[in-house]
Amino acid sequence: MNRIATCAVMACGFIAAVALASADGTSKGDPVRGKALYQACGGCHSIDDNDLGPRHRGVVGRRAGSVEDYSYSAALKASGLTWDEVTLDRWLINPSALVPGTKMFFKIDDAQSRADIIAYLKGQK
Repeated sequence: MNRIATCAVMACGFIAAVALASADGTSKGDPVRGKALYQACGGCHSIDDNDLGPRHRGVVGRRAGSVEDYSYSAALKASGLTWDEVTLDRWLINPSALVPGTKMFFKIDDAQSRADIIAYLKGQK
């Protein structure tokens, strides 16, 4: 199994376990829980460094595909998206449905987990 597939499998399992353990039906994001969930993203992403995916510090409010020292897909660069709460939620539901041709394939089905991760990312300015 390649590194990306291994990261995705591990991340799916971690997020599913945390979602089942603490889901309460609310949609307001909890940045503390989001930080714990974000650990599953660490196989591909970091807050401060580019890896398989781009760094996430300052992602909320940033134009998609705009970190200069990261090699984005042409599709994401041309998407015209700006990362806000709504766009990030749609992205995390299904990146390739929002931007066909993107390199990211990882999805987060649980709405509360998405809200929590987004709340965490909002604080990483």
